[in-house]
Amino acid sequence: MSEVERRDGARTAESLAASVLLRVPAVTDRLVRTIYEQNPGYLEVNSVPADDLWQSCHDNITRVLQLVAGMEHRPDRSAVDDYFHIDDYFDAAYATGRRRAEQRMPLDDVLRSFRLGGRLVWEALIDEAREQGMVDMDALLDVAGKVWEVVDSTSSRVAVAYHSAERHLVRADEQRRAALWEGLLHGRAKDLAFAYEAARTLGVPVDGRYAVVAVEVQDEDDRAATLLERRLAGARVDSVWQLRAHTLVGLLALGTVALDVVLGVLRGAVRTPAGLSGVVSRLSDVDVAYRQATLARRTLPADRVEVASLAERLPEALLLSSPELARQLVELWLAPLMTLPAAERQLLLDTLEMWVAAAGSIRRTAELAHCHRNTVLNRLHRIHQITGRDLTAAAFQVELGLALRAARLFPPTPHG
Repeated sequence: MSEVERRDGARTAESLAASVLLRVPAVTDRLVRTIYEQNPGYLEVNSVPADDLWQSCHDNITRVLQLVAGMEHRPDRSAVDDYFHIDDYFDAAYATGRRRAEQRMPLDDVLRSFRLGGRLVWEALIDEAREQGMVDMDALLDVAGKVWEVVDSTSSRVAVAYHSAERHLVRADEQRRAALWEGLLHGRAKDLAFAYEAARTLGVPVDGRYAVVAVEVQDEDDRAATLLERRLAGARVDSVWQLRAHTLVGLLALGTVALDVVLGVLRGAVRTPAGLSGVVSRLSDVDVAYRQATLARRTLPADRVEVASLAERLPEALLLSSPELARQLVELWLAPLMTLPAAERQLLLDTLEMWVAAAGSIRRTAELAHCHRNTVLNRLHRIHQITGRDLTAAAFQVELGLALRAARLFPPTPHG
């Protein structure tokens, strides 16, 4: 195409676009009707108010026509125009992209509307050409190319703004969700308004049977949460998850499912130390369940990997809740044994473990230790000599049993 032909095409585009700019409101009305007829998402989602849609269509049609007319490149630009960058002609596109993302309008529907707008702008330019008696087909084809070039550029700006706003919204949603979780785990659901907001955001009921599981994780990989959510859903338990400080916290809406069933699912899926709370009856008590779950996890020895259920480890949980008393039990009952050589010390501690497990039965202790009952009696006598405690008294079995559990939680320092 020669330079003369290019100039003629540019003049044609400018002349037609300038004329159509005088009747943008009518073109806008037509576009809004077309969108409602041919892009039903706007009616189905119903998130874009009618006046918002009309103004957006009006502003974008205006900008498209100005760009088709080449106003951003016109030779008579004033000094003030030098501050008006070409990208400013896409201000309506950027604003539309941001608003539609905030209104949760699907991007495909938004871009479809821009394609419909491009077609209507082209039709308006053709109508104007007919009214002016223009028959230069080459010039009109140049105008068509310009229209779709501008529409493509405008649509790309819409998509850029939409994705940027969407990322911001995702971050904001994540921050809001994290704040709700923190409030929930710290007891803010005692406030009914907060409880209803948390329930709506997390998709759980305000009232109902709940348990909390706290799973130790090494990184921020969310596949563990996805796997656990799927496994629990198979047992008809809805769950939501939040990662906080190397702990994956699961809020389990139990419904009518027994806690033992949930425990079985978790033990079949979790490969790191974890703790499961007891059952609470409403969302406002989730903070209690969370403390129980973390406490249950803490009852596990350092080298043990399993899901600890609070219901199965209540003595250990009680001892952890009162570490001073736990250490005092260890000191009173077991500290004298720590002065023995390692082999004898371990032999006597193992005997005590079996004696408590046998509920003080010498015969059963001998069976567990695979030795004669007289051997058990001798060992118990030896322990009595060292500790000064009468192990045959039934009243001491509970206290000694707690001391042995406390020793696993707060190991005393052996000597020798």
